[in-house]
Amino acid sequence: MPSTTYGAVLRLPGVARLFVVSFLARIPAAMVGVVLTLHVVATLDRGYAQAGVVVGAATVGMALGAPWRGRLVDKLGLRRAIAPSIAVESAVWLAAPHLTYELLTGAAFLAGLFLVPVFSVSRQSLSVLVPLQHQRAAFALDSVAVELTFMLSPVVGVLLATQASTSLALTVVGALTVGGGLLLVWANPPTRSVVTVGQVAELPKGRLLTPGLVVVLLAGVAAAFVLVGTDVSLVATLNDSGRSADIGWMIALWAGGSVVGGLVHGASHRTPSPLLLVAILALATVPAAFATGQVWLAVAVVVAGLPCAPALSSINATLVRLVPEHRRGEVMGWSGTMSTVGNALGAPLCGAVIDRATPGAGFLTASVVGGGLAVGGLAVLAVARRRGAADPRLDAPPVAVHHVPTTRRRVRLVRHRGAAATRRARVRRPSR
Repeated sequence: MPSTTYGAVLRLPGVARLFVVSFLARIPAAMVGVVLTLHVVATLDRGYAQAGVVVGAATVGMALGAPWRGRLVDKLGLRRAIAPSIAVESAVWLAAPHLTYELLTGAAFLAGLFLVPVFSVSRQSLSVLVPLQHQRAAFALDSVAVELTFMLSPVVGVLLATQASTSLALTVVGALTVGGGLLLVWANPPTRSVVTVGQVAELPKGRLLTPGLVVVLLAGVAAAFVLVGTDVSLVATLNDSGRSADIGWMIALWAGGSVVGGLVHGASHRTPSPLLLVAILALATVPAAFATGQVWLAVAVVVAGLPCAPALSSINATLVRLVPEHRRGEVMGWSGTMSTVGNALGAPLCGAVIDRATPGAGFLTASVVGGGLAVGGLAVLAVARRRGAADPRLDAPPVAVHHVPTTRRRVRLVRHRGAAATRRARVRRPSR
């Protein structure tokens, strides 16, 4: 497959604007965890365990709400689907700084349930705006943008909470969340495309949940497990060695490795399986378990970060190939839920291992569990291939597909003189 330059992707109509809008709209989602934690601990004078309950309530809400909101985007269109989210988020975050601990826990769950689905919408829109043969580069850029968001946003949240007040930080999170939703409404990125009738006939029929789709969603669980396990283990390693001040720049190095890996992956000619990339991600985490000293740990976290963005972008690109367009919003929501499940399983399990052993054992736990899931998925696919039951789209390289982004489409019958009746798609421009 020919290589794709990132400049060529960004020059495609609507793509550069989508990246800018999605980057800005993702900022509050990357800030909310640390701001809620600091508010519960510093302002409400509760412990970190109770702060974890509040953040966990928001996480459960996100996991439950993501598929539902994605389904609404598929059925109603972007603007109508996210209007309730904007209204609910406005009310929740306006009240959040003034709530008691118990009420804040319920409000966090509600905010997670109605969170504006910027992550899934941006990827769904990329699958429409970018031709299939260039989507690996586009999704790699998306993963890099996510890494940059999670590098910068928590720092801003901590500065607001510590230099001003946690109440102000919560208010800013709410304002940015609502602003991000309104920005999406203004931009109205397309979530559907016009295709020819022949291509419509080739769309997958029948049930949505196929074995191939389940395997890729489980790859998302495995990747999230490895990443959150690495995060917890890295923090524990630095805390135990009395270098807690190094946590910020060590995590930045980890994210920097992911940025480099994502850019290399997007420009590559190869299309490796997402399961293989998750297995490599798990393997790349092992050196951190045995790193001694600050320098070697820094090198190890960069190595651990290199396969991160490639694995995540490959999962998203494969989901796009496996799912019919009119169900992508729902499946992207399920993908977000699977990542939440991986986070919810990985953090306590690796934390428990660290408490009973050493931080190095946490890295190994993340590697063994996440890698085991990925290798198990590869084994299942190998057996399915031998039996002829594997979905060929899991291994199919991207091919050129011509489509026109739109929000509505209609098909009419056109008869040309001296020719048989043919069908042609008539495009109606999306309204803004």
